[in-house]
Amino acid sequence: MKKILLALGLAVAVALPALAQAREVTFTTELYDYGGDGAYIALYLTDASGAYQGTLWVAGKKSKYYKHLSGWARGSRLDPAEYDGLTGASITSGRTLKITLDLDDALIDSGYEVRVDTAVEDMRDNRADVALPLTTDGAGTPVSGRGYVRLFRYDF
Repeated sequence: MKKILLALGLAVAVALPALAQAREVTFTTELYDYGGDGAYIALYLTDASGAYQGTLWVAGKKSKYYKHLSGWARGSRLDPAEYDGLTGASITSGRTLKITLDLDDALIDSGYEVRVDTAVEDMRDNRADVALPLTTDGAGTPVSGRGYVRLFRYDF
């Protein structure tokens, strides 16, 4: 029941910010020059124990490749309801993905973590390329990923 309520809260916070106390958050994901095809990227939230809580954004239009975003794929069960309306084109080597969303204030400083899974065709997949607590103190602080992500940060 708690997971259902959290998912509902996340959906409301992302889709209907006027109904909740929300904060505008910009997520910036800059990729290294890796010399391959476009990257698939999943941005999602986990709770303090690492359990999937909800999708923030998926870059890459062809859902047949989403299985390579393994942490996100496992958590979302690749259910289209988890990512419908939260997708965009893949980004390529050396480029930056910048998205701005309204997130419920209750998700910040509450033990939630933002994670970024990455994958590139015919190259390595990176589960939790970035895993970062979603905190007020962490806002604006760039971190390096473990794979294709050169820099990731979020700003309020």
